[in-house]
Amino acid sequence: MSHAASARAHVEDLADFIAASPSSYHAAEEVARRLQEQGFTRLDETAAWPAQPGGRFVIVRDGAAIAWVVPAGAAPTTPVHVLGAHTDSPGFKLKPRPTTGSRGWLQAAVEVYGGPLLNSWLDRELRLAGRLALSDGRVVLAATGPLLRLPQLAIHLDRGVNNNGLALDKQFETQPVWGLGDPLEADLLAELADAAGVDPADIRGFDAVVADSARGAVFGKDDAFFASGRLDDLASVHAGVVALGHIAAHGDLRAIAVLAAFDHEELGSGSRSGAAGPILEDVLERIYAGLGADATDVHRAYAASWCLSSDVGHSVHPNYAAKHDPVVQPVLGSGPILKINANQRYATDAVGAAAWHAWCDAAGVETQEFVSNNDVPCGSTIGPITATRLGIRTVDVGIPILSMHSARELAGVSDLHDLAAVAKAFFAG
Repeated sequence: MSHAASARAHVEDLADFIAASPSSYHAAEEVARRLQEQGFTRLDETAAWPAQPGGRFVIVRDGAAIAWVVPAGAAPTTPVHVLGAHTDSPGFKLKPRPTTGSRGWLQAAVEVYGGPLLNSWLDRELRLAGRLALSDGRVVLAATGPLLRLPQLAIHLDRGVNNNGLALDKQFETQPVWGLGDPLEADLLAELADAAGVDPADIRGFDAVVADSARGAVFGKDDAFFASGRLDDLASVHAGVVALGHIAAHGDLRAIAVLAAFDHEELGSGSRSGAAGPILEDVLERIYAGLGADATDVHRAYAASWCLSSDVGHSVHPNYAAKHDPVVQPVLGSGPILKINANQRYATDAVGAAAWHAWCDAAGVETQEFVSNNDVPCGSTIGPITATRLGIRTVDVGIPILSMHSARELAGVSDLHDLAAVAKAFFAG
């Protein structure tokens, strides 16, 4: 298969993955489902785990998934190669008592989640997705079809909008409509309950977000572009799933290969399923305990280990070039990026940069660098958090995109494919 055909097949599969993952909880379950289809065993954190080398496993904790492959010859000091990414994206989350409305409209009471580009959510058909905690102790996933919309005010009623810009009030102007009627006689949660096939009266708790309902699309000259919601960071999660499944079936591993798909990165990662929480360390401790490692063995293993923190970065924007570094200007279609920041917003150092280039060379993939304009501070990633928690040398990488934190982001088809190729080389060691 040609590179172009392989890249197109990769992004079509990514579109399927994103469509199946409208919330972090759905994404974690989709990671587990796909890997289980490839022979991975799903483990329960409350149960004892296999204590011998070899095997491929996955766990799900809330909206996070950790999957790993232990080589048959693994020893107590065998290092790990961790590819870290995140399952959540900026947007909106349902508030308690979400059924609201006025003037004959039914609306959804939502809270801003993370740092979305608010205007990008206007005039789109949106869906609800998340998890429902029921009175019998079960937790079920639920996702509606297109249900909501944030309708923009007509220009006739805001004549200066094109000259003055549009600034939305987060409390009063971001509440989507989903029907007509009296909110006292309606129940938005019943829509989620119906989608999950459960009784609304059994719902005792819920975590539900708003997601774009449109499928990802390939377009542009030579089909070079891919647009979709939640590319930040499902593009990296998907690349990790593809790479881990491939290496489990075909690779001769020199290290324990781990995919860590964390939740809550957009909020700072401070949760039991986020990178600042204990989930990855919990899993690694249990893996090494199964290999008979003591504390010294684990430290020796970590000293030889690597973490590849994969998240999206900024492509140079042709309409706003002054917002970017004047020399280092990554662009869609020219390869995955190595992310560098003097203030440790990214964890990359010289040794990590050299390793990244080696993995790219092994995969036959071109790479680019990203650094911020000094007057435009960059965000951060799970990279510095993971390096701080575990002491594992970490490299921050990703793909360049435009429209970051939009309801629908833009990536290069070849970059998405090439990121998975480098991830395979990374896992292979």
